[in-house]
Amino acid sequence: QHHLYDTNHEAIILPTDIYFVSFLLSNIFISSHTLLLTHTTQMGLTSAIFMASSTSLIKPPFTTFSPNLQIHKICSLSVNSGWRSSTKCRRLCCSQVRIEYGTDEEACELVNGVEVSIGEGTDTVAAYLLTAVKNNNGTGILLLSDIFGFEDSATRDFAYRIACNGYNVLLPDLFNGDPWQKERSMALFEPWLATHTQTARTNIAASIKWMVDEFVAAGISNKLGIVGFCFGGGKVIDVLAEDSDDRFGIGVSFYGTRIQPFVAAKIKVPVLYITGDDDPLCSVKVLEDIERDNECGSKLVVFKGRGHGFVHRPASNEEDKDAEEAFMIMRNWLHNGLVAEK
Repeated sequence: QHHLYDTNHEAIILPTDIYFVSFLLSNIFISSHTLLLTHTTQMGLTSAIFMASSTSLIKPPFTTFSPNLQIHKICSLSVNSGWRSSTKCRRLCCSQVRIEYGTDEEACELVNGVEVSIGEGTDTVAAYLLTAVKNNNGTGILLLSDIFGFEDSATRDFAYRIACNGYNVLLPDLFNGDPWQKERSMALFEPWLATHTQTARTNIAASIKWMVDEFVAAGISNKLGIVGFCFGGGKVIDVLAEDSDDRFGIGVSFYGTRIQPFVAAKIKVPVLYITGDDDPLCSVKVLEDIERDNECGSKLVVFKGRGHGFVHRPASNEEDKDAEEAFMIMRNWLHNGLVAEK
């Protein structure tokens, strides 16, 4: 058994099957905090809630974050003994959060997951910030969600996997707490999209400014990367086309929707496009034309027989294999364009 101590020096006993959680906590300096640990006989530690100031929660290289940045961390932990791949690696996934056995990452990372509030007053944008605890490469990635929003578990899982490779990932709420709901009638979709597109644009701009202020200005990252799915994948193109200040060094668009070739023609950095040839929402022909006309080294990868959302929402074992391959392609793309270039 392992022990943690609260501010009253009362021991909290942790079961041995999650011994590494105590290691994680021992590497986080918590002040003005509330710590709640609950225990069940079946799973051991199942939830941990942390609330802390930014100066105490974030480890280097984020010691220069603004002192007034509002940060708190809410994580639920469970044990999953299933195997995802042949590589044996234990990881802490701060999406809901869950501990998984088996991941394809070459070097398994512990990841800090925190909720942040960007901006002030009524213009505040909620977001998740996931940072690699060790082997942090000092590079910031802006991840733009699909229409189901930043709290969707599939998107947060993907954000975690990026962070697990050494990155610092910001996943903002694009829709001010009102993402599209699957149970809604499709007759309402276009009106919903019309009212939420400008909201997303505003929140993306605020998120970029925050990343520039906190990452670039502090010397943490000279260039940022941007990744998006579906709706977010289309917004990747819009953001890069309007990036007159050269804040982003590279982009990844997974089956981006409503991509306009004349907009993509304005992009001055390499973009990786990943889609399936059976995706009615992302035209392969349009992407082929964009890749052909781009002079910045962009790349198109098309997976045969795959439809919309297969990378972050694989629906079968076959899709899962292609999703893993797509993730590896993205990982190498980000590394070569952002980390190796440093």
